[in-house]
Amino acid sequence: MSNEAVQLQVLEDGIVAIKMQDTESRNGFSDALKNGLLKAFAEIEQNKDYRVAILTGYDSYFCSGGTKKELIDFSNGVGDFMDIDLQSLALKCPIPVISAMQGHGIGGGFVMGLFADFIILSRESIYAANFMKYGFTPGMGATLILPHRFGEQLGTEMMFSARNYRGGELEQRGIGIPVVPREQVQARALELARSLAQKPRVSLITLKEHTTSYLRSNLGQYTDKELEMHKKTFHLPETKQRINALFGN
Repeated sequence: MSNEAVQLQVLEDGIVAIKMQDTESRNGFSDALKNGLLKAFAEIEQNKDYRVAILTGYDSYFCSGGTKKELIDFSNGVGDFMDIDLQSLALKCPIPVISAMQGHGIGGGFVMGLFADFIILSRESIYAANFMKYGFTPGMGATLILPHRFGEQLGTEMMFSARNYRGGELEQRGIGIPVVPREQVQARALELARSLAQKPRVSLITLKEHTTSYLRSNLGQYTDKELEMHKKTFHLPETKQRINALFGN
C-alpha cells in the first residue's frame, strides 16, 4: 500500500515499515497523512505474514502533530482529536510496533509515537508536548502516556512547560528509551525488528495483549477527561490568538 503521504513497505520477512512522508505538511496531521495511517494499520491487521511494524518519518521529521487548520477548527467547536483515533493505532495494532523517531516529534505527533511498544529517539531531534504553548491543555492521551513513558516528574514537566527537548537532553535525564544519533535510528529499529520477527506471531500477539492491557484499559478515561478540559481551554480567545500567531500565515 502506498499513497503520497504514507508508504507501507515490506523490509524483510515478517517486517513491515510505515513511512510517513507528507512533505507538504512536514508530517503534520493532514487529511492525507491521517487517512494514510488508517489504511496502513488496517492493512497490517489483515496481513498474517507481518510480525512487527516500524513507524517512521522522513528526513528530520517524524510527525509534527496538528495542523493550523485542524487546531482552528477545534477552537471553533468543529471536531476534536477523537474524530480519528490516531493515538491508539499503534496501541491497538495486534503486532508489536516500533516508533523509529528519526526526526522531530511535536505535540500529537510525538504522543502518537509514544503509544508504540518500542521507541527509539534521535539525539539531534526535538521532542515536545507543546499543547500548552498554544493555550489549550494536552490531548490524544498525552496525560496518560507522557508520565507512563518518562516518569511522573519529567512527563508532567513536559506537559506544563510545553518546551522543546532535544533527544540528547532526554538521554541525559535518564529516560529508559534508547537515544542514538539520527543516522543510526533506522538501523537500531531494524535490529530490534529482526529479533522480534524470529518469534512466533501468535506469541508476539499474545504477549502484546498482556503488556498493553494497562494502557488500553485506561486510555478511554484519560481521553474523556482531556476532551472535558478542551471544552474549557480550546475555545478561549487567547488560544485562537496563539494558534494564529505561532503558526503564522
